[in-house]
Amino acid sequence: MAAVSAGPAEAARTVAGGTAGPLHGPLHGLRPSSSGPAGPGSALVAEHLRLLGAEPAEPAERAGTPDAAGTARIALSGAGFAEFTAHTSWGASPTVVDEATVQAATGIMAVHGRRDGVPRGLAADYAATAAGVLTVQGLLAGLLAQARGGAGSGVRVSAERAALLTVSQYLAAEGAEEAEAAELAPGGPPFTSRDGVVFELETLDPGAWAAFWRGIGAPEEAVRRGWRPFQFRYATACAPFPEALHDTVRATGWERVRGAADASGAEVCPLYTLAERAAEDDGAAPWTLASCGAGEAREAARSPAPGGPLAGLTVLEAGRRIQAPLAAHLLGLLGADVVRIEPPGGDPLRGMPPACGGVSARWLALNRGKRAVELDIKSAGGRRELLGLAAGADVFLHNWAPGNAARLGLDRDDLAVANPALVYAYTSGWADRLVDAPMGTDFMVQARTGVGEAVRPAGEAPAPSLMTLLDVLGGLLGAEAVLGGLLLRERTGRGVRVDSSLLGAADVLTAPARRRVARGLDPRRPAGFRRPVATRDGWVAPADACADAVAAYDLGGLSTADAQELLGGHGLAATAVTTDLGALAHDPRFAPSIGRDPHGALAVPDPWSFL
Repeated sequence: MAAVSAGPAEAARTVAGGTAGPLHGPLHGLRPSSSGPAGPGSALVAEHLRLLGAEPAEPAERAGTPDAAGTARIALSGAGFAEFTAHTSWGASPTVVDEATVQAATGIMAVHGRRDGVPRGLAADYAATAAGVLTVQGLLAGLLAQARGGAGSGVRVSAERAALLTVSQYLAAEGAEEAEAAELAPGGPPFTSRDGVVFELETLDPGAWAAFWRGIGAPEEAVRRGWRPFQFRYATACAPFPEALHDTVRATGWERVRGAADASGAEVCPLYTLAERAAEDDGAAPWTLASCGAGEAREAARSPAPGGPLAGLTVLEAGRRIQAPLAAHLLGLLGADVVRIEPPGGDPLRGMPPACGGVSARWLALNRGKRAVELDIKSAGGRRELLGLAAGADVFLHNWAPGNAARLGLDRDDLAVANPALVYAYTSGWADRLVDAPMGTDFMVQARTGVGEAVRPAGEAPAPSLMTLLDVLGGLLGAEAVLGGLLLRERTGRGVRVDSSLLGAADVLTAPARRRVARGLDPRRPAGFRRPVATRDGWVAPADACADAVAAYDLGGLSTADAQELLGGHGLAATAVTTDLGALAHDPRFAPSIGRDPHGALAVPDPWSFL
C-alpha cells in the first residue's frame, strides 16, 4: 500500500538536513517513539506516521508513571530535525476520561441523537479518530515550522477539544441570536422499501425531489412539506418530514424506487454492511501525496512570523459547504493567510440562518478570519485572475465536482504553469476509487461504506448519522494531507499534488470495525452500547468500562448531579450529557475556552496548543 508517491523521478532530500537521497514521503528519515499510556487515536497516529514515510516506531515506553492528566506522548526526530513531541489526552475535566464521556460532554451525543429525540452515543470512536488526525497535523505543522527556520518543541492535543471542533457548526447555531430556519425534531432517513431494502436518498434539486416522490405516488402535500427539513438536514442533524413519505416508500418495491430515482435525477443508495465494504476494500490510504515537476528551485524557506507554524504561507481556497472550507479553516488556525474564492455576489451560505451580526453562524464556524475574493471562474477573465492569485500562493484547495477543474482549465497542471511549487489539494467524495459510486455527499458515502452499521450498536437498525460525520472528518484529513504536502515541498523544492476524500474519511472511521470483520468477529458493538442513562432532570453517560456496573443503579429519581456523585462514590466514572449546546459556553468543563467571535457567534478553541 503506497500512500505517498514521489512521482516518476523520486525526490531528493534538500532541506532539513541529512544526506541527499530518495525521499519517500514528508516524514522520511524520522523515527517516532512513544511513552506513557495509549492516547486517544494512538493507533491511528502510528499508522498515519508510517504512511507519511516515518521509520518503524521505537517500542513504547510504558514503565514510567503517566502524569496526572494521563497524557500520552509521541515524539518524532531524525533527518536533521530536532525532536518534536505530541502530548495527547482525553481532556482537562476529571469526568471526561474516554470516548463515551467525551461524546457526552461536548454535545456529540446530543447532535447524533436528534433523529431519535434523545441523546445517543456513536458506536464508532469519532472523537478519538478526530484527535488522532489533529495530533498528526500538530506534528507535521511543528516539523514544517522547523524546516522553515522556526522553533518549537511540541504540541498538546485533547479528544475533548477535537470533539468540540466537530460540533462547532451546531454549537454556533444554537448560540445564535435568532432561531433555526428548520424545525429541530426527531425524524429522517434512511427509508425502507416494501421488499426490505434500506436506502438513502440524495438530491440538491427541489425539482428532482418532487419528481422522485411523484414517481412513486407520494401525497403532494407531504412532498411539499418534506423538502425543507430534507434540505436542512445537513445543518440540523434531523429531518422531521411527514410520515406519509416513509409510508409511501414502505408500500413501494425497490425496483420502482430505483426507477423513479433514475427518471427524476435524484439518487438512491442501499445501506452497505461493514462486511460488504471490507470485502471490496482496496487498502488505499486516506490521501495521496505526489511530488510534481522537474525539481524547480524555490526561494529559501521563510521563517514563520509570530502567529502560528504556517504564518507567512498563503492558502487559496475554492471550497463549498463543509469539507474544503473546514480544511482551509484549520490551516488558517495554524497561521496561514486564507483567501477564499467566492462567486460574484458572495457565498450564498453566508446568509443561511441562524445569523450572528447578519452572518450565518454556521458559515462563521468554518470561515471566520478568511479574506474573500469574488471571481466568476466560468469566465476567461475570472480564470486569469485566479491563476494570478495562485502564482503567489502556497496552497490551492478545492472540492469542486469531479471533472470541473479540468473543464475550467484549473487542474494541477494548469496552475503549475503559474506556480510550479504550488501544493494543489483536491478534497473529493470518492477519489475515483469506486466504480458507479453515487453522489459524493456525506450521507451517501456513509450509506455506501457501512458507516450506518458502524455508528449503531447491535439491536438497533443501521442508519447513517445525520450529524455530518464524514464532511468534518474529511476536512480534517484534507488539512492533514495539505500539511504533509507542505512539508514534502519544503524538503524537496517541488510542487505537490494532494488528494483526499470522504471515502477515505469513512474508511478511517470504520477501520476498527472492519478489522473485527477480518478476524471473523461481529463488527458491531453490543446492544445498548454508549446509551446514556436518564436521570430526573437529564442524562448521565458512563465511561465505557463502567457501563455494565452503572446499569445496576436506578438513577431515574436522582438529579444528574446526585447521580454523578453516587456513581463517583462507588468508583464509577460518568459525566453529565450536554443536551443544550448553547449552554456549553457556561459549562464549567469548557467555559474558559469557548468564546464568541467579533460577530457574536460561539467559537470553539483551537484544537492544538503549541509549546
